[in-house]
Amino acid sequence: MKKSEMFGFTLEADDRSVEDKARQKASKKDGVVSALGLGEQEPKAPMDTDYQEEMEETKPMLRFNLNFDKGIRGEQQSHDDRRDSKTFNIEQLFEAVASRDVRKLDGLYEYLHRNMKRLSDSLYQSYGKTALMKALLHLKDGKNETVELLINISERLGDIKEFVNAVFTSSYYKGQTALHIAIERRSMSYVELLVSKGADVHAKACGRFFQPHDGPNFYFGELPLSLAACTNQPDMVEFLMANEYMPTDAKMTDSHGNTVLHALVVVADNSTENTEFIINMYDLILKINARLHPKVNLEDIQNKNGLTPLKMAAKNGKIGIFSHILQREFQESNNKHLSRKFTEWVYGPVHCALYDMDSLDSSGGNSVLDILVYGSEIPNRHEMLEKEPLSHLLEEKWRRFAGRMFFINFLVYMVYLTVFTLVAYNKKRKVPPFPLEQDVMGYLYLAGQLLILVSNCYFFVLGIIDMKRKRPKLKTLLIDGYYEILFFVQGLLFLISTGLYLCGRQEYLGFLVVCLALSWVNLLYFSRGDQHMGVYSVMIQRMILSDILRFLFVYIVFLFGFSAAVVTLLIEPPKQTRLFAPVGPGEECLKPSFRNISYTTLQLFKFTIGMGDMEFTQDYQYKEVFYMLLIGYIVLTYILLLNMLIALMNRTVEKITMESASIWKLQRAVTILDMERRLPCCLRKGLRSGVEIKLRTALGDDLRRCFREEVVNWNKWNINLAEINEDPGCGDRVSQPASNNTPRRGRKSMKVFFRDGRRQTYQSTEMSTTPV
Repeated sequence: MKKSEMFGFTLEADDRSVEDKARQKASKKDGVVSALGLGEQEPKAPMDTDYQEEMEETKPMLRFNLNFDKGIRGEQQSHDDRRDSKTFNIEQLFEAVASRDVRKLDGLYEYLHRNMKRLSDSLYQSYGKTALMKALLHLKDGKNETVELLINISERLGDIKEFVNAVFTSSYYKGQTALHIAIERRSMSYVELLVSKGADVHAKACGRFFQPHDGPNFYFGELPLSLAACTNQPDMVEFLMANEYMPTDAKMTDSHGNTVLHALVVVADNSTENTEFIINMYDLILKINARLHPKVNLEDIQNKNGLTPLKMAAKNGKIGIFSHILQREFQESNNKHLSRKFTEWVYGPVHCALYDMDSLDSSGGNSVLDILVYGSEIPNRHEMLEKEPLSHLLEEKWRRFAGRMFFINFLVYMVYLTVFTLVAYNKKRKVPPFPLEQDVMGYLYLAGQLLILVSNCYFFVLGIIDMKRKRPKLKTLLIDGYYEILFFVQGLLFLISTGLYLCGRQEYLGFLVVCLALSWVNLLYFSRGDQHMGVYSVMIQRMILSDILRFLFVYIVFLFGFSAAVVTLLIEPPKQTRLFAPVGPGEECLKPSFRNISYTTLQLFKFTIGMGDMEFTQDYQYKEVFYMLLIGYIVLTYILLLNMLIALMNRTVEKITMESASIWKLQRAVTILDMERRLPCCLRKGLRSGVEIKLRTALGDDLRRCFREEVVNWNKWNINLAEINEDPGCGDRVSQPASNNTPRRGRKSMKVFFRDGRRQTYQSTEMSTTPV
């Protein structure tokens, strides 16, 4: 094969006869046509199969036929000669390597060399799949002798780089190389062989099968290193990162911007076994990278969505790896800087820990707290918010400023509610808008109206901002934005009432009283400040959003359906004499008719709650049918729906009893972050949680902002008796104290302490457990 560097075209040898070309073209055309679907550009052929392969149709290409002169001279090769001379086509190669029989490849090098062919030629590829890939897909006990033979032949022919780096071209498996397959087959020997021959360790398998979607797929981060990590092959990972031929760069990202650490987070599923291997692999990659590149922090790399591995774990609800990253602590001095938790001191069962605040605190944009608190699509965010240090961090924010601000807001809202009630109660019985009375009461009335108007404008604007921040998703609004919606509706109702009032319409009063009632209901928002009232409010909210909404939907269907049937069925008799004496000139009181759909609906609703009256049916026709409809309606609503609602509400209470406290904590966390957002920048910076502290690690004076937490744990008090560390980042701790009956041998060490502000050093003898 010759490749022109000037013109960029490829020239291949083609020794097929005219009859072979026609026969292969006809067979491939039939196979491709049958495999292609409407609107598809290529068949979804399997990656590999033990049955007949769906071969790709040969693409038009510049090729030369070595036997073209025989055709000019009129010489034709006989069938006997073609049968005696050994030839190799793609079907024969695939069959030979799949059977792992090297004898079937005897004479392959001589044939290729004689006919100026290469194993990387397009004639020996189907959708980019080569014989080497086929051979690696058919390993037995981790071996296939045809692999070494193919690589040896390719190396002798001079196309080893192109051969080992050939990629699948099918859109479904696009980008996959022989190295990917060898890693997936867990063959260390062939991975080493391929890498030593120049295999690209940064090749990306970006086909649809390797992308996350609803159908069957395996997304592993596209890169060979990510594939080895996501399939739990630590030895393979270490070789790829530290080999002498072409070490892989752990900072490399795939088409989504994800590194190998992001890929591990994606494949985590929170099960015990999966979480264990993900954690071990995650730590291994950090340690290897720290040894090779001490200044590079892989956890700081963000993908195209602006997420680090920690933030991705939070956003996807991967609580196992999320908890590990938050509380990761390495005891080895050379890996100490990789920790996010540092034990500052230990005294008996009490230990003080420093947690790295990087990416955690809501003072920075797109923090872990923001993701969890405002991410209603995260299924287990309640549990994740209870992980340390997030739980104590929220408690500290509530104690320092959020609780006081919340109480002040409660007092202000009570003032607003009192004024609103007094203004609405003392409304004037005149045509709006009311003229201003030039006295003290008139000015107070006007001031009250302005106060209510400003307050409801604030609720209206704040509701729009909250819904925009949380995005208008129905689930988000109903779960996290329950009170935000109510406050927004409250402000909207008052603004409508104000508009009608200024236009001189009496209908303003209806919107005003509904707004007043809703304002009192929204007082329950402030129950978040107390756990007992907050849990009770959570139960009410959940029952309204689940059981009562479903009940109302079904009940309204029954109510309007039976009302329409009754109105259609009954025939109104001629008008009779008035029921009561006239109340005025030309006025008389008539009995309401069931021909009125609104009156019928109201009466059927009264039947549901046991307040109905059937006397009005005596003068109507088809009373029997009417009674049948009425009985059916009562059975379906009064007996069935109401009792079903009670049963569902009981089940809801039992179901969310254990979850109510977590939901209340989540709602309070939302309130804390909302309060923090409303603080001026100067105050927000001053109230920022954590302390700046230097941690003595392998990086030197490692300055970080940490959150200090003291915890009492009687289950672990006895494992810290051998040595107490007062300075984070110092030497390794003895993990287990010596037993009383074990001989001990002294060990000299240097201790550092402070006296009167001066640093002093003394020499002590520590006892270490040493068997005799």
